[in-house]
Amino acid sequence: MRKAAATTLTSVVGIVLLLSLKPHQAAAPSAAPAPSSAGGPHSAPAPAGPGGAGRTFTGDVVGTPYGPVQVAVTLKGGRIVTVKVLQVPSGNGRDREIAATAVPRLTQEALNAQSARVDAVSGATYTSEGYVRSLQSALDQAHGHAL
Repeated sequence: MRKAAATTLTSVVGIVLLLSLKPHQAAAPSAAPAPSSAGGPHSAPAPAGPGGAGRTFTGDVVGTPYGPVQVAVTLKGGRIVTVKVLQVPSGNGRDREIAATAVPRLTQEALNAQSARVDAVSGATYTSEGYVRSLQSALDQAHGHAL
């Protein structure tokens, strides 16, 4: 009986230690949340890199246990040319660290996939889900407008 209890305790301690590990990377300043405007989703002409303007669609604000997530997507010729993060959880240093790691990966995947069908970033499940839901709402809105 003592051996089983010791084994269980050792396993639990090991799992806790593994879950508490975090990478030693500096937070990227580009993932800091931008101020968000009040109001619902909207579209507006916006610069879309070289070659002219596209249309920008703002996704829904998606609540997560750690804070809201919201993105805006700019489309030109039916293609995603930029994804701008308007809000991410930022209540503490760990939230900012997670966002700094996850947001650039999610954005690159969205640009590569040209859709909201992207994989969640490990360790940033809630932020990833909020990002994908907000991006999908912006894309749904875009498909309701003539591009």
